Amino acid sequence: MPIELWYVLAGILIVIGLAGTILPALPGVPLVFAGMLVAAWAGGFAEISVVTVVVLGVLTALAMAADFVATLLGAKGFGASRWALVGAALGAVVGLFAGVIGLIVGPMLGAVVAELAVGRGFRDAMHAGMGAAIGFVLGTLAKIALSIGMLGVFVLALAF
Repeated sequence: MPIELWYVLAGILIVIGLAGTILPALPGVPLVFAGMLVAAWAGGFAEISVVTVVVLGVLTALAMAADFVATLLGAKGFGASRWALVGAALGAVVGLFAGVIGLIVGPMLGAVVAELAVGRGFRDAMHAGMGAAIGFVLGTLAKIALSIGMLGVFVLALAF
């Protein structure tokens, strides 16, 4: 495959990955990293060194951990059970089909429905739902911020 096509593939992976930082059905940050790795490889690690790729890998791991921890702490901080976390995850997937609002409301409703299904009271279920929604939003913001940081490292590596 010509080198230009590798760079096109890298760009496509990065763009899809950036969309995936918001859309829960796509592994956003790993796709951003994959695109940057393809670009580094295509350039023979000349402009984008192995050290830069390692830094990008660390930022990827941080973003993935931040997303998981934020959602977990958000829900747990509001008293959610494990079932609420499962419900929040399912709600996020269903909410994907309802646009941006669905991405926020979906995890909340999923957590509420799950808590009610296991016999928790309405007030506790609503608290769990709010925690799941807040955690989901904070995790998404962390992923976006770290993805932008990755882009900054990538562009600086190309520029210098």
